[in-house]
Amino acid sequence: MTFFFTVFLNNPVHKELVSCVGWTTADELYSCSEDHQILRWNLLTNETTLAVKLQVDIYPIDLHWFPKTVGGKKQAQAEVFVLTGTDGKFHLVSKTGRIEKSVEAHRGAVLAGRWNYDGTALITAGEDGQIKIWSKSGMLRSTLVQQGSSVYSVAWAPDSDKILYTLGKQLVIKPLQPSAKVLQWKAHDGVILKVDWNSVNDLILSGGEDCKYKVWDSYGHLLYCSASHDYPITSVAWAPDGELFAVGSFNTLRLCDKTGWSYALEKPNTGSIFNIAWSVDGTQVAGACGNGHVIFAHVIEQRWSWKNFEIILTKRRTMQVRNVQNDAVDVLEFRDRVIKASLSFGHLVVTTSLQCYVYSAKNWNTPLIFDLKEGTVSLILQAERHFLLVDGAGIYLFSYEGRLISAPKFPGMRTDILNAQTVSLSNDTIAIRDKADEKVIFLIDALSGKPLGDGKPLVHKMEVMEVALDQCGIPNERKIALIDKNRDLYLTCVRRFGREPPINKIGTMVHSMAWNDTANILCGIQDNHFTVWCYPNTEFVDKDLLPKTMCMKDASEFSRNPQVLNYVGNQVAIRRADGSLVYSCVSPYPAILHEYVTASRWDDALRLCRFAKDQTLWACLAAMAIASKELTTAEIAYAAIGEIDKVQYINSIKELPSKESSLAYMMLFSGNVQEAEGILLQAGLIYQAIQVHINLYNWDRALELAVKYKTHVDTVLAYRQKYLEDFAKKETNKRFLQYSEGVEVDWEKIQAKIDMEIAKEREKAASSSAVRSSMSSHR
Repeated sequence: MTFFFTVFLNNPVHKELVSCVGWTTADELYSCSEDHQILRWNLLTNETTLAVKLQVDIYPIDLHWFPKTVGGKKQAQAEVFVLTGTDGKFHLVSKTGRIEKSVEAHRGAVLAGRWNYDGTALITAGEDGQIKIWSKSGMLRSTLVQQGSSVYSVAWAPDSDKILYTLGKQLVIKPLQPSAKVLQWKAHDGVILKVDWNSVNDLILSGGEDCKYKVWDSYGHLLYCSASHDYPITSVAWAPDGELFAVGSFNTLRLCDKTGWSYALEKPNTGSIFNIAWSVDGTQVAGACGNGHVIFAHVIEQRWSWKNFEIILTKRRTMQVRNVQNDAVDVLEFRDRVIKASLSFGHLVVTTSLQCYVYSAKNWNTPLIFDLKEGTVSLILQAERHFLLVDGAGIYLFSYEGRLISAPKFPGMRTDILNAQTVSLSNDTIAIRDKADEKVIFLIDALSGKPLGDGKPLVHKMEVMEVALDQCGIPNERKIALIDKNRDLYLTCVRRFGREPPINKIGTMVHSMAWNDTANILCGIQDNHFTVWCYPNTEFVDKDLLPKTMCMKDASEFSRNPQVLNYVGNQVAIRRADGSLVYSCVSPYPAILHEYVTASRWDDALRLCRFAKDQTLWACLAAMAIASKELTTAEIAYAAIGEIDKVQYINSIKELPSKESSLAYMMLFSGNVQEAEGILLQAGLIYQAIQVHINLYNWDRALELAVKYKTHVDTVLAYRQKYLEDFAKKETNKRFLQYSEGVEVDWEKIQAKIDMEIAKEREKAASSSAVRSSMSSHR
């Protein structure tokens, strides 16, 4: 996806320097100037009217509108903005231009004023080095910071529990709780003039007199440092969705990606741009200029590609679709400005300020159109059968026919902070990471919008950075991959069947990942390698085999911190740190193997592996065959990769007398001891369940079962005795000492009992198969 800025510079309406700008809606802007005027700009009619004529002693510095929505609810007070000035006061001003309240706040100028995200508090920073917190009605709550130098800029943390402020060349993150630890670091070589902290991606932006802008994470780690500009960076601002940011300097306006590299650079004749504000929908930017201008810029030339289609937003209301196979071009016209778009799974979804358009890749002429409640869609996610829209009011799942399927809700829902890393969609499941506790992932049934199973969320041991659901297969086998704060990659089942599913680690130092769109193959950037997990489910089937099912290649060609965008067919799109888009090809064989196995075409799968002569493919087939309990194929596949011990184990499973025993020993093969025990006990094969634990040296559990079912206590004691004799040890376990006093061990009797149990199992298996065959003949 690439972007470009088109800049419109109106004739200066203000007579002096413009200090700040702020949007009320996507088409209405207020600007403040040292000529004591606050002007209202209507972008639809291109009219500019006087909103407020300030007193002569009020020189405005900063403006911030009260948040419009909080958790999807409209605010009654949303028609008010805070205006800070050089007179040491801040003013609460209504949309109509009436100054509701003026408050003496600081000695010297009030350099910044910011509402928190839920509108419950206002923060001001002054030339006197103080930062104060006020109630929304303008009552002083506390003086949070007192320092020797001016605080030029301040920003709230996404959850409004911390603030970020400037201290000369340093940046400081201070929690509101007095006892909490303060994070402080040297960020620039000159005084820092502007900061911004995005609520969606949790990244920090700073610009200073050293003529550089920098991107940081919330722990103070530097993610990007720009080259030195000709002049100090006077303004920085994140787009609402956290995908882009804008940077202002003397006669300079720059549009950048969230990772720091620049999409577009404009050199308008504006003087210094002191303040930048993004419109609510993130499609346009306004800048307050030193020479009295207000500059407007629109984001266009965004690009989306999928398979053989490339789509470009050529104008604010026009898209061009190009089929690269035959060079056919279609032009899509929209009534309103395009805000968001997504192209995947054979469909293009476009949202404007009022409507949603759904196009099929087979027909670009007749889109399906429906109206939107809110015009501020911040995220579109697509799956094969439906797509998800996130706006300021909620989350909505629609079919490609435009039918609303569900509107999921979860505790503490805040839609303004959701992004593609923290939300994932598949045909049957929605996964959303909780912002209040980043270890928690809410799992929601897509069709009903209700929590899955018992309603309990998935809880990881560390904070989760990214989640991704696999796209294929049946709902009961749905898997979720997650990357945590340590950059470890984990895999777990989404649906639970009476117990907590294991969360297994399958990779370390993973920075970015994506599932394939047609097969459950996962790829990711792992340290300095590009890794493909051809059959991630191997982790639950045969852990030892997982490394053999992975393909790795050197990722140094992708440079530092590349990001996987998507994995379609056998091509992976990767965005490098410098912004260039590169494609990496993955072998098509694993996807074909997945297709054969899903259709139970085992002979074709074997033929493919023999043709490809690839150890990775054989290892995948071995794991797939075990997962599907296809023992003959598994035996051939394990033999092909030289796992002779496993071939012998599979042979021994084949010789077991009953279906239940075979199933239990298959579970043991995958390390699922509890499931194996459960299957045997349910089938009434008590001795076999005991023997499983004897073979695994789980002596306490073996004795527990023998005592509980009043059988084979002597067998357990005999095997325990033999085990201790082999290692020349004495019995120290109290329970075994207790039972060995009253039970005599006679190996002949024990062997006779074992033979009888096996004979009984064979008879039972034979009679049940006879019943089955007679029933099928009657049919």
